[in-house]
Amino acid sequence: MFLHGTSRQNQHGHLEIGGVDALYLAEKYGTPLYVYDVALIRERAKSFKQAFISAGLKAQVAYASKAFSSVAMIQLAEEEGLSLDVVSGGELYTAVAAGFPAERIHFHGNNKSREELRMALEHRIGCIVVDNFYEIALLEDLCKETGHSIDVLLRITPGVEAHTHDYITTGQEDSKFGFDLHNGQTERAIEQVLQSEHIQLLGVHCHIGSQIFDTAGFVLAAEKIFKKLDEWRDSYPFVSK
Repeated sequence: MFLHGTSRQNQHGHLEIGGVDALYLAEKYGTPLYVYDVALIRERAKSFKQAFISAGLKAQVAYASKAFSSVAMIQLAEEEGLSLDVVSGGELYTAVAAGFPAERIHFHGNNKSREELRMALEHRIGCIVVDNFYEIALLEDLCKETGHSIDVLLRITPGVEAHTHDYITTGQEDSKFGFDLHNGQTERAIEQVLQSEHIQLLGVHCHIGSQIFDTAGFVLAAEKIFKKLDEWRDSYPFVSK
């Protein structure tokens, strides 16, 4: 048995998590039961942050609330100084209820509703990750209506085949997510955002898939993005953050 964090096999041969017998937890709370090891979560959060600090890089480490969204979990992420990725109005509502700093919230998703975007604007979140041209127009309209402005990242598809299952790859050129990096879509999106008086472009974002154990795809995606950023340096008046 491979155990993580505070998990161990106790003297009774039972699984123990955080010093508590799993059999006791099952008897008290019933099954099925999901148990999160807070000590391990804190350790992992610190290790991710330290990796960037050690490399001398300025970075935000964000918890993806789609993994598990509850007030307690989001408060734990805040205590560890993480940022927060949300993908729905429900996750944003939970973040607000948890008292999470709005400026560290990023709103992702390829089918955000008008009301979800309005909610994001009203709570003055850190940025919205824009996925399509319709969303740019919708945001522009809402900003005019509410008098708010918003920082955005453009989600791009870098044309990278991730070594994972076809159903959870997201960075290939025919992906339903984001703007294609190679057919001019991304440039058109940049130009559309730069014409707005209400939307400020911070840079680009990409996601190539889930459950990936080979880093080659991430390296290739980063190389493609930095090459494009270098090309855009003289063409577009924005500073990527």
